[in-house]
Amino acid sequence: MQSASHTQVKIVTADPSGIGLFGLAIVTLVASSQKLGLTEGLGLVIPWAVFLGACAQLLACLLDAKHNNTFGMTAFGAYAFFWFSMAAGWMIKLGTFGPELAAQVDGRQLGFAFAGYLIFTIFMTIGAMETHKVLFFIFLLIDFLFLGLTLNAFGIAEEASHALAAYSEMAIGLLSLYGAGAAVLNVHFGRVFLPVGRPFGIFKPRS
Repeated sequence: MQSASHTQVKIVTADPSGIGLFGLAIVTLVASSQKLGLTEGLGLVIPWAVFLGACAQLLACLLDAKHNNTFGMTAFGAYAFFWFSMAAGWMIKLGTFGPELAAQVDGRQLGFAFAGYLIFTIFMTIGAMETHKVLFFIFLLIDFLFLGLTLNAFGIAEEASHALAAYSEMAIGLLSLYGAGAAVLNVHFGRVFLPVGRPFGIFKPRS
């Protein structure tokens, strides 16, 4: 009687950081251009929010789940659904779903959502300190973005908070482009082609 043989198959998935950071970069560049007055209207911001800000980061979330990367999965997933929600909110504001719904918009509700995301992002910023410095500074800028958005939604120092959100968002886009390039080229060449900085080494995992 022959014994059954077992074959182990290892499934390898690519690091999704590049596509996730690229999606974040493009949507924040487009959205910040509108906040800074470089472009006008939300009509062409919405598709980038849906397909780059939301779908690209959701894809990265699902792939990071396969890597058993709780940090990456949670971060990309949370911000993906943020951009889905923002796109839907803009569509409501523009009257896409009818004037009745548009008339019931209360920006303070966004303020509570932005405040929740600010708290969440502070936690993620702490985690990013032990990933690499580029990611840490991206999260730090997202902290400033949500701080500005929260204050602005509640009508606190509206001009200053709007400027804080706008310039932080533009900086997020630029730094995320660098992060996306580093994530791709460092793996592609098998060496540090674009440096991202070592972890801070403050919060070490339990041995």
